[in-house]
Formats: sequence, C-alpha cells, structure tokens
Amino acid sequence: MSSQQRTPVGHETLPFRNIGLIGRLGSAGVVETLKRLMRFLDERGLHVIVEDRTATVLLDHGHPEASRRMLGELCDLVIVVGGDGSLLGAARTLCHSGTLVLGVNRGRLGFLTDISPDELEERVGEVLEGHYEVEKRFLLDAELFRDDTLVGSGDALNEVVLHPGKAVRMIEFELFLDGQFVYTQRSDGLIIATPTGSTAYSLSGGGPIMHPRLDVLTLVPMFPHTLSSRPIVVDAASEIRIHIGETNQTYPHISCDGQTRAVAKPDDVLVIRRKPQTVHLVHPVGHNFYEVLRSKLGWSHRLGD
Repeated sequence: MSSQQRTPVGHETLPFRNIGLIGRLGSAGVVETLKRLMRFLDERGLHVIVEDRTATVLLDHGHPEASRRMLGELCDLVIVVGGDGSLLGAARTLCHSGTLVLGVNRGRLGFLTDISPDELEERVGEVLEGHYEVEKRFLLDAELFRDDTLVGSGDALNEVVLHPGKAVRMIEFELFLDGQFVYTQRSDGLIIATPTGSTAYSLSGGGPIMHPRLDVLTLVPMFPHTLSSRPIVVDAASEIRIHIGETNQTYPHISCDGQTRAVAKPDDVLVIRRKPQTVHLVHPVGHNFYEVLRSKLGWSHRLGD
C-alpha cells in the first residue's frame, strides 16, 4: 500500500479530546480565525492547547501552552491556521508523533490547508464528529557529508533543493540513484520533490504534477546547460546521492521546504532518502485533488458548467 494512502473515517472513531492550535505569526486574519476557533472548541467542551509561539499573539487566551513537539505528544488533532508554509513547518515536527493535522487556509493558494475561514465552524465540526479522511504523505531526509562526516541535515515535505544561493554560477555535480551513476550535470541546481511538493517550487521549474497517492519522487534540473536534461520520476524508496564537483567555484546551498539547512563545499556528498515517518493530513469528506487543482491553478471547468 502506498505511504500516501487515504483512509475514510466514520462515526465509530473515538472523539477528539485534546486539540492543538498553531497559527502563522504576523497576520491579523490568523489571530481572528484562531480566536473564533478557540470559542468554537470551548463551546464543545474540548481541551485546547496553544503552541507557545502562537500564544505570543493571543493575549489572555486562557488555555495551556506547549511547544510544537509537545503538541504532538499531547493532542489527538492539531489544527494549523495559515498558509501551506505554516502547515509544512508543523508537519515536519508532528510527523514524529503521527498526530492528525488539519489545515485552515489563511494564506494564498492553500493546496494543503483546505478549509476556508468562511466555512470554519461547519467543516471543523464535521471533522470533530468523525466525518473526515486521512491522507498519509511521506517526507524526505537530507544529509550532507564531508569526508564521510555528517556536516548538515534537514527534512522536507515538499522538496529538497540544491542551488547556488546568492551566487550566479552553475553547479557541476554527479547524480547517483541506488548506487547507479545517472549523469553529470551543469545547471543552477536540482529540485528533488515529493508528490506533495509537485505543486510547489517543482511546478515553477517545469516539473510534473503528481497525485499525492503516488509513491515516487521527481528530479527537476534548474536551468540545465544542455537542453536534453529533463525531469525524471523515480521510486520514492530510491537513495539519491549527489556528488558536488571538485572544480566548483561556488558553495552550493541545500534548502528543505525553502529553508537553507546546509552549505556544501566542492567534493561534498548530499544523500536524500524517504523519511521513515509520515504526516497524517486530515481532509473533510469528499476532498478532491483534481478539484483543488482546478480551483488553485485556474483550470477550465467542464463544458456547459
């Protein structure tokens, strides 16, 4: 079974008791939605725990606080209010506990945060009553080695990117999949994207859109020197090894979900593998991936609609 399986859940599910809240900082709209959400959950007699960083923008909220990692240990469900970036950050921590994660969209596109503020009480209420689906999404682990010594690491739900940082120089590197040599490439870098990340940075780089249930990765060259370099799709269980060329005049950066995690030197080796843990995303019943694509990407509707 794919590591991104979808599981329908019905009324027989034990009710949620402890609900964690995480919100994007610096947004008045997020604060307003969080306050609405707390009132709604309080009225239902649920135990609400607020992430400690989120609590800094919720003065006198009257609920216990905990770190993001502790929310995963204490809560049955964590609700993230913000954009996809907010959910990505929460997912990287909460995957370790297997806690269910539900997103309320207060960002732009909202591929992962699929409840709008206008339907907050209705949709969250349905989830609390057991009407929801769970989708497991896998993540990536990235490790940078220098002379066989680990010098940097990170994890990602969307993508791991090798890029030149602020320098305007091409990177030369060798790519190996499961120990087999694939190619030597000169380009601005390489995007290694999960199906979840196929609608993010990879899409901007010309990568394919992949259904979330696929158990694959896509490798997308960034402005390659040769026109024959094209994105390739590989098994998600593959070990990806990138050997930074010894003659590079720049120090490539390794970013995970848009955050720089390490800076490589010539002759370093970047190793990327599928993470053992998965994140458990909650969707309202009837969630449709293709409907989301039509809505977010402006695709045409059916003839006659």
